[in-house]
Amino acid sequence: MKEYVGALHMHSVFSDGTGKPDEIAKFADEVGLDYIILTDHNTMRAYDEGYEKWYGNTLLMVGCEINDKHNLNHYLALGIDKTLSTRIPAKEYVRRVNENGGIGFIAHPHEKRSSMKEHPPYPWTEWDSEEFTGIEIWNHMSVWMEGLTEQNKYNYFVHPLQSVVAPPQETIKVWDELNLKRRVVGIGGVDAHAHKINLLGFFEVEVFPYKVLFKSVRTHVLTKLPIDKDRKIDDTKRIIIDAMRNGNVFVSNYYRGDAKGFRFFGENSTRIFQMGEKMPLTDRTKLRVLLPGESCSIKLIRNGAPNDTIENIDAEFKIEEPGVYRVEVHRDNFPWVYSNHIRIGL
Repeated sequence: MKEYVGALHMHSVFSDGTGKPDEIAKFADEVGLDYIILTDHNTMRAYDEGYEKWYGNTLLMVGCEINDKHNLNHYLALGIDKTLSTRIPAKEYVRRVNENGGIGFIAHPHEKRSSMKEHPPYPWTEWDSEEFTGIEIWNHMSVWMEGLTEQNKYNYFVHPLQSVVAPPQETIKVWDELNLKRRVVGIGGVDAHAHKINLLGFFEVEVFPYKVLFKSVRTHVLTKLPIDKDRKIDDTKRIIIDAMRNGNVFVSNYYRGDAKGFRFFGENSTRIFQMGEKMPLTDRTKLRVLLPGESCSIKLIRNGAPNDTIENIDAEFKIEEPGVYRVEVHRDNFPWVYSNHIRIGL
């Protein structure tokens, strides 16, 4: 499998961000990202104006963030070429994204932030919908804002990456529960706007520069085919979209270290099974984990509950019970990597 590292969920001047699409892509290229996905609110203007292309070694893809008429139920729609009406209910635009050949992820599903009145929370409420591809399990900006208080705001502004420690446990719990019924893919987002905020009434701070957030929550995709500039843009996009659709992805926090090279897969006597796949339960079923770099705490999660923990640079787990399995990797006692699930014997 080929691995490509990117960032998604970000906004430009075409909605409520401050950067132009090409400027944002150049920042991503400077920090070494393979791809980024722009998701302006309810507009595909960047796509229409031809910004979807390579910038150096970074591919800029264009999706959009859709919401309903109450400005709730934000949905990251990818792989489409036009946006949908905000007057239709969430279940309807989820269905239409699928009909148009796209995929979609619930954005910041349990957002509860209250630190800034001008930026209220936008949680997901339409949980009876069963057609969404996945959910954003880790949103950098939401977690940062939910932890922001009057007492810690200066430290949070000075150390924006250090301030984001872990994804919301409520979201992780719901994600695991959903996967007991069907595959629900977990992704990470930065939710970058590069807002400019006035502090102390006399100087302005950018919260946060795109280039800074590109060093936080990342989504790694594993593909069977390589992506390169010789392919048509649409073909390259489809490779990445299909990997996300199939759950061949994992989420990392780059602030804790570069997770490129992490692998989580199942194997038996006949073949290898990737994240997002189903595999049979036999007497030779096992799960394997490979880490880049140093030894870390590798936690095996079964059906949402801790199953085993190994402190090492790699791990092998013999599986004897059916279930939905994923792993979390903690580095220096901080959450670092979240795999997607592998379904065994179900």
